Amino acid sequence: MNAPMPTTHDDLQDLPSYPMERDDYVNPARALLTGPPISPLRFVGGSTGWLVTGYHEAREVLRDPRFSAERWRGDDAMRAVPEAIRKERSSGAGSFLAMDAPEHGRYRGQLTRYFTVRRMRQLEERIEDIVAERLDALEAAGKPADLVRHFALPIPSLVICEMLGVPYEEREVFQSVAAQLLRQDRTEEEFIAGRAALQNFLHRLVEAKRKEPRDDLISLLTAVDELTDEEIVGIAGLLLIAGHETTTNMLSLGTFALLRHPGQLERLRADESLLPQAVEELLRYLSIVNAFPVRIALEDVVIGDVTITAGQSVAVSIPAVNRDPALVDDPDTLDVARPRSSHLAFGYGIHQCLGQHLARIELVVGYRGLIRRFPGLRLAVPPEEVPMRSDMVIYGAHELPVTW
Repeated sequence: MNAPMPTTHDDLQDLPSYPMERDDYVNPARALLTGPPISPLRFVGGSTGWLVTGYHEAREVLRDPRFSAERWRGDDAMRAVPEAIRKERSSGAGSFLAMDAPEHGRYRGQLTRYFTVRRMRQLEERIEDIVAERLDALEAAGKPADLVRHFALPIPSLVICEMLGVPYEEREVFQSVAAQLLRQDRTEEEFIAGRAALQNFLHRLVEAKRKEPRDDLISLLTAVDELTDEEIVGIAGLLLIAGHETTTNMLSLGTFALLRHPGQLERLRADESLLPQAVEELLRYLSIVNAFPVRIALEDVVIGDVTITAGQSVAVSIPAVNRDPALVDDPDTLDVARPRSSHLAFGYGIHQCLGQHLARIELVVGYRGLIRRFPGLRLAVPPEEVPMRSDMVIYGAHELPVTW
């Protein structure tokens, strides 16, 4: 049976906080993998809540409407909820990632038809062109080259910019804002300034699209009568940041993992048909979303043998959940030929990642391009010298020096 929530002052002070550092370059902290599926946790805001590391328990929390995704209701596992969000009782109009039904469904429903498997497959040829261009750029950079800067970051940035209608030459605005907003140690002032900069940038873009619409997603959203400019800005900001940060880090960290498992890389070189399976396995094995999502109980809920009381926050550790033996056998082993698992790298429930089909195509095409173009690809520095993103909400490598 799981331990009950401590009640004495001393016991509450002794509660663990969420471990931010990973073991080695990729493995979740050992503390996440050795405890019970639900255990008490001290949140950075000072409150006490629960940490979920069990696969089945995580699915229950993420699909149960008695748990709210509205962050202003509670503390965050790794960063305190900014007071500005708490006062507004919102993460901003259109930012549906932190919304519950029915509001969440109203926004997401406007977008679902643009992210279907069929529509994403129609983009595959363009993604292949972009990957080829970035492979040329990586080679032209000379040896050694930073795979993040020349390959992993530009590919999803170009794709999401073209989809939304954001001028790619202005990418530094949203890339720098994303880097600031996703830092673990960013201050409330930095959060407010970063969000304001992104909103101002997108407001100008939405105004331009209303005057001169093009064949892009922001232009299409401006034609939806019930959406205000503020709501479109919120939607576009969420898609812009999520659309490049996650895939960028999967491309770079996935390459790093394969280079550290040369036998697995050789299997892919010998049989490219394994690439879709390999992408699913890398998504499971790496789990780049460090500690989110966080949910707040709207009423008393029993999960397993734990009673989570109304108002308590619950952090779901995706890296730990995807290493649960209840999900796959031998979960700490990277196996590119493993049959596709029901991993939670894209979340679960109504908040499951809207862009997952796009991400899968970008990853398959990206890895395939690297394997074909650079058969001798290898790290240019010892693995321990690769600067990891332990300071960021989205895990990965700040730089990945490679040669060939």
